[in-house]
Amino acid sequence: MVDTFGWRCKFGVITPSTNTIVQPDYDDRRPVGVTNHISRMHIPDEPVRSDADFNELIRRIDVALEASVERVLTCKPDHIVLGISAESIWGGGLAPAVEIVKRIRALAGPEMKVTQAAYAFPAALQALGIEPGSTLGLVTPYFPVAEKHLREYIEAVGYKLGKSVHLSCGGPVVIGHVDEPTLRQAVKQIDGPEADAIIQFGANLAMSRVAVEAEAWLGKPVLAVNPTTYWHALRSHGIGDRLQGFGRLFAEH
Repeated sequence: MVDTFGWRCKFGVITPSTNTIVQPDYDDRRPVGVTNHISRMHIPDEPVRSDADFNELIRRIDVALEASVERVLTCKPDHIVLGISAESIWGGGLAPAVEIVKRIRALAGPEMKVTQAAYAFPAALQALGIEPGSTLGLVTPYFPVAEKHLREYIEAVGYKLGKSVHLSCGGPVVIGHVDEPTLRQAVKQIDGPEADAIIQFGANLAMSRVAVEAEAWLGKPVLAVNPTTYWHALRSHGIGDRLQGFGRLFAEH
């Protein structure tokens, strides 16, 4: 017997306890027969004032992974989605993402499907016709220490990093308080003829609506991390529903 509401798929979603954006973003894009089950990685909401503080935040998130996975496994999900993007690229190229899959499958079993931003972005870019070798603009809520990690990741998946804006938010919860005018301004700062597409990291940044708008103004892909990750989770689970109003990725691919 299958789950009454999640008869097509139950997603177990791992995200920090401070994150207020992932859950509504994913639920907005949830097709009938799919359910999202959030498990929180417990971290304190402490001030972030420097690169060192930001590194410590990522360390705390990483340490909390296994406990969060163990909790969500009790509802017997069909697929795990990592609703935190920095962890999957922190430390050099794709190696952190590979290690996260191993850690999750050590608890969930070798057949468990795992989706994370590190794999979702290249799949989405290629679906939209942005081939490897293209240049990407980048928006994040992170401190500048993230630039090195993101550059290594972007190059590892075959793209080039162009202009970037790091908003240096002062703590994990206030990332979710960044308003849409600030995000529109960030997109304008990094756009230009050299940017073939724009991507956004930072799963607690409410970028989804701005990305859809900006794609229309700029005539190029603008990919927010949460819808991109959720799209990849759906498609890699064999769920191909096309959704209107959420940008080209959901409408066409």
